[in-house]
Amino acid sequence: MSGLLAALPQACLAQAEPAQTDDPAAEQADFSPGDSDHAGSGEFERFDCQVLISRPTPESAEAWLERSLWANHCYAFQARAVRIGSDGVRSLALSHDVVDGVEREVARFLDGPPVVFERRGRIGRLHWAEGDAAVAASPAGIVAHLEGLYRLRMSGEERLANRNTVRLDIEPLDDLRYGHRVWLDNATGLTLKQILLDEQGRVVETFQITQLNRPRLHQGAVDLDRRRPAPDDPWRPAWLPEGFIAKPVQTRSPRHDETVGHRVYSDGLATLSLFVEPVAGKDQLMPGLHRLGVSHAAVRRRELGGQARQVVVMGELPPRVLIRVADSVTWRSETGAASP
Repeated sequence: MSGLLAALPQACLAQAEPAQTDDPAAEQADFSPGDSDHAGSGEFERFDCQVLISRPTPESAEAWLERSLWANHCYAFQARAVRIGSDGVRSLALSHDVVDGVEREVARFLDGPPVVFERRGRIGRLHWAEGDAAVAASPAGIVAHLEGLYRLRMSGEERLANRNTVRLDIEPLDDLRYGHRVWLDNATGLTLKQILLDEQGRVVETFQITQLNRPRLHQGAVDLDRRRPAPDDPWRPAWLPEGFIAKPVQTRSPRHDETVGHRVYSDGLATLSLFVEPVAGKDQLMPGLHRLGVSHAAVRRRELGGQARQVVVMGELPPRVLIRVADSVTWRSETGAASP
C-alpha cells in the first residue's frame, strides 16, 4: 500500500535510482491555517501526523484503509521482511523516516543479487493541477474513489510479527484489475502483510514483514508534492480501465532521451506505466508479452504520428488489460484530431 511496497517488484529487476514519490494511495487530509510551507519554488501543503493520535480506532474496512494510508507515511521504523513471488523467496531490510517533511524509504535485498531500492520525496497526488477528474487530496478522497472499483470488507484478526493485526479483503468489482488482502497493525495501522491476487483469485505475490522495530510516529508534518500542470503530449491512450487517472509525477529520466514519452496512470491501488518512443537502434524490445517478476509488459509496434513507434505498457494488471491499453494509443494530428 505504501510507495515502497508498490515499487518493490520493480526493484527486483535492477538497481533503482532515487526518485520522487509516486504513491497514488495517500494525499493531504487535514489542512489547517499555517499548514503551508513556502519552501523552494512552490508552496507545499502539509499533513500533521500528530492528528493520528486523536483519531479513534477504525470500525469499518474503509476507515482502516484510510488509517493505513497515512500510517505508511507518518511512522518511522526499521523492519525485516520476506517477498514471495514468481522468482522465489527473498528477504529484505526496510527502513522509513521523515526529514523536514520529506519521506525516505530504503529496501535492501539480503539474498540473491545485491539490489537496493531508495525512494525519497513528498507524497504524490492522483491528478494534475487542472485535472477534470480530480480526486480529493485526502485518504478519504482516495477511499471514496475506490468505492465503485473495489469491495472492501474486514475478515477477522490475526497475529503477525508478534503484533495483533486486522485483515482487509479488497476485491475488484470487475476482471480488469487484481485483488488484495492486507493485514494492518492494530496499534499503528502499518501494513504488515499484503497478498496480490490475479483475476482468477490465484496468489501472485506475498509480501510480509517478519520483524517491526519500534515504530515511532513522526513529530511533525509530511509534505505533499507540488501541483503540476498536465503535459501536452501528442499521444494518449484512448482506453483505460474505469477509474484510472493520469498521475502528476515527474517521468523524465536521465536514462531516456527526449524522444521517449512516459506517463503513469492509477486507480488509487493499481498502477500502470506507458512508454512511447520511436523504433530506432538496437535496444528495442521484442513485440509481445513479457513477464517482469509479478508484473507484465505488453510491447507493440505502432505507426503513430507518421513514424514507427514502440509502445510499452507495464504494470501489475491482467496481461490482456495491458495489451488493450497499448493497442488503444492514438496520436493527435496537427489539426487536433486523433489518429490510430
